[in-house]
Amino acid sequence: MIYFCPTPIGNLSDITMRTLEVFEKVDVIACEDTRVTMKLLSHFELKKQLIAYHKFNEQEKAKELIELSKEKDIALVSDAGMPGISDPGAILAVELIKSGVEFCVLPGANAANVALICSGLNTDHFLFYGFLNSKSSARVKELESLKSFPYTMIFYEAPHRILKVLEDMKDVFGDRNISVSRELTKMYETTYRGKISEVMEQIFEKGEFVIVVEGNTEEEVFDIKALLLKKISSGIKPSQAVKQVSSETGINKNEVYKVSLELKENGDA
Repeated sequence: MIYFCPTPIGNLSDITMRTLEVFEKVDVIACEDTRVTMKLLSHFELKKQLIAYHKFNEQEKAKELIELSKEKDIALVSDAGMPGISDPGAILAVELIKSGVEFCVLPGANAANVALICSGLNTDHFLFYGFLNSKSSARVKELESLKSFPYTMIFYEAPHRILKVLEDMKDVFGDRNISVSRELTKMYETTYRGKISEVMEQIFEKGEFVIVVEGNTEEEVFDIKALLLKKISSGIKPSQAVKQVSSETGINKNEVYKVSLELKENGDA
């Protein structure tokens, strides 16, 4: 059996009894960084054979682990949190399913959920996005695609990019309500809340960050008639104009089509 085991995101007391039970019984632990996992095991007075399984070798190692699981029980861990969530593990899960090999995922610590509840923002529906692109131009494109998303969004971010990312968010989203949590469950855990501009003025410390952003709460009002007339006057056929306006605004095509018929009846198109 292969067990996907969550590990503490900071406070070692957050490890589950079930994870410790699995650690005790497995033959091998596949881990993101053997040094980090060694410290965790030492804290709980455990000794196990460790295998490096990280983002640079996970494709090839996944198949090796599947073969090894025919003879031995294996625990998979990342440095912190849930393996497979912005950490190695997802590829192994896919390969296990393809191979028809059973595996078990244990519940446990997750920074995204902790930060979401700490934020005080809407938790009814939310999107976990993970890490944005490290390049600003690509990152802005990603944010543009999320600009109209109506629900709370959760991002992970590294300390050296946090202010640049928040600046890009302010430029694309506007000065929305956000929450930024750093060093969750650790001694210097801090959560900043407010408008993006306000939070940017407060962040100076280093640490691993989770950004929680309010969804788009402003409904954009479109003048369908004006949009259709503009396209038709530029030479676009009415049927094509209907498709383009529907695609660009997200308004149901039938609704746009009804407006186009009204324009036709009035002799406007």
